[in-house]
Amino acid sequence: MRCPYCSAPDSKVVNSRPSDDGASIRRRRECLNCARRFTTYERAQLEPLMVVKRSGPREAFNPDKLLRGLTLATEKRPVEPEALRAFAYGFEDEVGAAEIDSEEIGKRAMTFLRPLDDVAYIRFASVYRDFDSLERFIEEIRGLKDKDDG
Repeated sequence: MRCPYCSAPDSKVVNSRPSDDGASIRRRRECLNCARRFTTYERAQLEPLMVVKRSGPREAFNPDKLLRGLTLATEKRPVEPEALRAFAYGFEDEVGAAEIDSEEIGKRAMTFLRPLDDVAYIRFASVYRDFDSLERFIEEIRGLKDKDDG
């Protein structure tokens, strides 16, 4: 497993345990080059979840891509990275179908972020919903405020 910090090709497993009710294995690894630790997940994959893109083509679901979007939205916010990882890597199992629209992934991600952090939610929504004006931002923020008040 390549180190995400220094890209060294070798690491050693420090700890291994079941995760997600036994559906995956969580491994703590240590880079043999820089000695930093990181987590990997291993799980069986029968048929990949297929994502139907807005423009029509299909591609295999990539939890790293979802995690990247969530991480960008929550940058410098008080959100635990483990919660993001658990959501992204558990997403495929939660769907329970062979394919999903990319729009549905965005909706589920926004539903996940909403109770965690309003700012992260707005950041993610601005990209997902492709806000093209300040008015759209204000409208979305008012919608958040109305939900909190009501």
